[in-house]
Amino acid sequence: MKSARFASLIVLLWLSACTSVPEGIEPVRNFELDKYLGTWYEVARLDHSFEQGLSQVTANYSLRDDGGVQVINRGWNQSTGEWEEAQGKAFFVETPDIGHLKVSFFGPFYASYVIFELDQPDYQYALITGPDRDYFWLLSRQPVIPKSLQDELVTKAKNAGFNTDELIYIEQSVTADD
Repeated sequence: MKSARFASLIVLLWLSACTSVPEGIEPVRNFELDKYLGTWYEVARLDHSFEQGLSQVTANYSLRDDGGVQVINRGWNQSTGEWEEAQGKAFFVETPDIGHLKVSFFGPFYASYVIFELDQPDYQYALITGPDRDYFWLLSRQPVIPKSLQDELVTKAKNAGFNTDELIYIEQSVTADD
């Protein structure tokens, strides 16, 4: 009985760690989901296995019937010559006015999606992290952003403790609708 409780506690702690916010990072406040919905282009990211080798990456967010957010990530795999797509779902961790969601692409397993920089009120770019600083995305409403803005946002990420020397800049030569 004690071992079952201990195992349950470990699983609970592991799951809560996956939806946590990295130390020193603050999710944006006064977040408005309706303004965030739609298509975002990936400008830069820290590499990870589930997007490795993909270019022209987009994320599309729409409302689900259950009040959550449908997430469709799409990218071009040059080596296979095919589009790859992952569908997921996201829900707010706290309240809908805080840019901290939990997202799942694999059944009951969730990970943090923390919006820590957002140009309010226009919602034209965003800086995103996961449960730790190994995950980072710079997203934009446009496939390409001005170099000065890109440099400013990368500096913000560096100042927030992300290893910006490891960033991969995403080729967006053709939109995902082509």
